[in-house]
Amino acid sequence: MEAASLISSSSCFTLPSSLSPQNLNSRGLFSLTVNPQRSRIAIARKYLSFCPKATLRGNVQAAGVPTSVPVRVAHELHLAGHKYLDVRTPEEFSAGHVPGAINIPYLYRVGSGMTKNPNFVAEVSSHFGKYDEIIVGCQLGKRSLMAATELLAAGFTAITDIAGGYAAWTETGLPTE
Repeated sequence: MEAASLISSSSCFTLPSSLSPQNLNSRGLFSLTVNPQRSRIAIARKYLSFCPKATLRGNVQAAGVPTSVPVRVAHELHLAGHKYLDVRTPEEFSAGHVPGAINIPYLYRVGSGMTKNPNFVAEVSSHFGKYDEIIVGCQLGKRSLMAATELLAAGFTAITDIAGGYAAWTETGLPTE
């Protein structure tokens, strides 16, 4: 989704991404009515920004905010042909993974910490096309959300994050190898 022709007003405010429409809507807390002549809402990467006089070609659009789905929905998507990108470390992946998953780590273990894979987008691009339907999973859900956000920013168009990650996948009893 492209956010273009954004003209912001001086009366804008921003909320953290934890208050995204997906999070609020899943809790029944987000209801949105927009009058195209009076106000518009821009949803930008990492933040939800309300700008009463902003213009987005007359539409409410989201840019860089991946959709997160529960593991059962992710499993159904995988069965329907979506490709599974596992962004955990190679050690985590080799200990068990979703059948058919492709492992491209988003972070690597370095000493007692983690460091970002500097070639992440290039490696994903070598396995997937920009228009491929991809579900992105990690161990608990944080890395996959960061990876999915970065892939959307890089131009991938059909990215879905798996809420809860591989831990939720195995707890639910879904297939692994």
